[in-house]
Amino acid sequence: MNSVTAPPERAVLIGGSAPKGKVPWGNECPGTKIEIRLKTSLKIALDKRGYEVLTPVQQEVSKPELDNSDLLVSAQTGSGKTVGFGIAIAPNLLPDDAGFGRADAPLGLVIAPTRELAMQVKRELQWLYAEAGVVMASCVGGMDMRDERRALERGAHIVVATPGRLRDHIMRGSIDLSQIRAVVLDEADEMLDLGFAEDLEMILDETPDTRRTLLFSATVPKGIVQLAKKYQRDAIRITTLAEKSQHTDIEYQAIKVGKHDGENAIINVLRYHEAPSAIVFANTRATVGRLTTRLSNRGFSVVCLSGELSQSERSHALQAMRDGRARICVATDVAARGIDLPKLDLVIHAELPSNHETLLHRSGRTGRAGRKGTSVLIVPPNNLRKAERILKSAKLNAEWGSAPTADQVLAKDHERILEDDVWTRDTNPAHEHMVSKLLDLYGAERVAAAFLETYTQKMSAPEDISEAYEAPARQPKKTYQDFGESVWLRLEQGRDDGLSPGQVVPMLCKAGDITKTDIGAIRIQGNHSFIELRAPSVDGFFKSVGPDARVEGAVVKQLSEAPNIPPADRNRKPERPRGRSNGDAPRRKSNIHPLGDAPKERRPDRRKSDDRPKHSEKRDFKAKPKRAKELPEGVVAPFKKKEAKPAPSNSAPKPEAKPKSKVRKGASDPSKPMRAPKVGKFNSKKNKARREAAAMGGKGADSKPMRKRT
Repeated sequence: MNSVTAPPERAVLIGGSAPKGKVPWGNECPGTKIEIRLKTSLKIALDKRGYEVLTPVQQEVSKPELDNSDLLVSAQTGSGKTVGFGIAIAPNLLPDDAGFGRADAPLGLVIAPTRELAMQVKRELQWLYAEAGVVMASCVGGMDMRDERRALERGAHIVVATPGRLRDHIMRGSIDLSQIRAVVLDEADEMLDLGFAEDLEMILDETPDTRRTLLFSATVPKGIVQLAKKYQRDAIRITTLAEKSQHTDIEYQAIKVGKHDGENAIINVLRYHEAPSAIVFANTRATVGRLTTRLSNRGFSVVCLSGELSQSERSHALQAMRDGRARICVATDVAARGIDLPKLDLVIHAELPSNHETLLHRSGRTGRAGRKGTSVLIVPPNNLRKAERILKSAKLNAEWGSAPTADQVLAKDHERILEDDVWTRDTNPAHEHMVSKLLDLYGAERVAAAFLETYTQKMSAPEDISEAYEAPARQPKKTYQDFGESVWLRLEQGRDDGLSPGQVVPMLCKAGDITKTDIGAIRIQGNHSFIELRAPSVDGFFKSVGPDARVEGAVVKQLSEAPNIPPADRNRKPERPRGRSNGDAPRRKSNIHPLGDAPKERRPDRRKSDDRPKHSEKRDFKAKPKRAKELPEGVVAPFKKKEAKPAPSNSAPKPEAKPKSKVRKGASDPSKPMRAPKVGKFNSKKNKARREAAAMGGKGADSKPMRKRT
């Protein structure tokens, strides 16, 4: 794969002279006209749009020698990629300069990861190819699929789609991709991250092999490389990402906030900057909803973008931002992918992104087309090191500080009032009479105070911010050599007495009036232990334990030198039985009472009893007789015919069974009625119905008793 790197300062003039600050690349002198081969219809559209200079990525992809080559392009957000690939595929879609013919099967296909990005691409290509008579169609999720099918049936030259919806149309046979000449995958890395790899492969397999494939991706991970190898032919790699020039128009700020001051800091940052439009990024839908509600309650004109909104709601939110009816947009990363908001001067990261690539994508929404922008990271205490790692990976230098306080926000408001151009504009003659009347009635100071209060009432009050949290510095790990001069003690109590290091520390601290920092190494042996103490605390320790030098009954004495403990004896675990040997039974704990009482009577061990039958013997289990189920009056149990089982040949013949009595169950005399049931109500609707049904069938107490036929 060939590689081409475009210098960021490269510029190509479309017509006229170079604007101020723009110098053409090459040996041409500033102010001269550099001709590039563009279709006449595209030149007219660019001239109407006010384009005078192409961006580096637009220049690279529009080279005449790349007209039939597959491209893998990397460029930062806001570099003009949409117009760039629109210019790049023009020679494939418009072989001659006559414009498009009758709209039939699509000739160009552009695939984008999200609905917003797809609709934005459609709008850009619509005006770019307007002079050529283009007919465009879109296939995006959230829109009516029947309208899209009818638009495709009428014919379209270029189709802009999202992967999932385009796959649905292919499966239904609504779109014909057999005449596709150029395919553009915009934000290809994002589509792979969203799990559209199989959809993209299925779509590309439906297009002709002679197509031209352009992949535009901010990053080139392993998945993009594999996709390029499979579906591109000798792709040329183009990149305009220069390390020193990336996001040079964006000022990065990292604000340390307390654990519960994140939202208050966001409010103060918005009030401090008062940007015409701002976007606040969050990681989850729940955070987006909570921030939107909080900002709306504080008086901000805010909209939100998340995956739970319908397409119409998302379109209305973006249109409100473009019209100026809303000033703040709270969004998730996926929902805001590819959106282009005008005059976006401020980006706030309410929650830190997962990696540096996401940080660059978020921040790339501002600082476009030569405008300056600000990207602010809200850093709580538990994310301080994560923020440092992300900024380092992105090779960005951020200005660390704290959130603006309420006094700083109000002071900034006063600066904006003094710098407002209303003081330099000519006064309206129609207001002169009212101004004179106000001055006569209230005076200049009262009028100015009323104006200031009216001005500040339109704005949200700033929040109180606690002092910035400073994460504690990492303490170097304490080593054994750092303990200092020490003395070793011998304690006449060890492992055999049940002593452990966890018991030694509180025992010595309590008896010797020392702290745990005065205790060093502890070596527990069988019947004694060695403890290391700081040399300055030894005298005080022995004064506290007294002349007997006993700690909880155990004698402690000072050693003249460190004990020579063999390595094999250090931290040796107590001996434990390793299981049975020679068929002996495992050891049992003694049941002798510690106070010396008589031993308790032990229960017999059932495992040693010889009365228990062996597993090989067959047990004679006898089934318990089933208890007869009592039925309410009038209910007759169904007759179940039992099949006679053949008797075993070796068994003796069974005695003949006694004939069963014909007397009904529950009645000693057939002529007398049966007793009432013990359970249930005798006159309930269910029992009455049962008795009536039994009487009609010649059964029950109301019917005549059965008699033996003669």
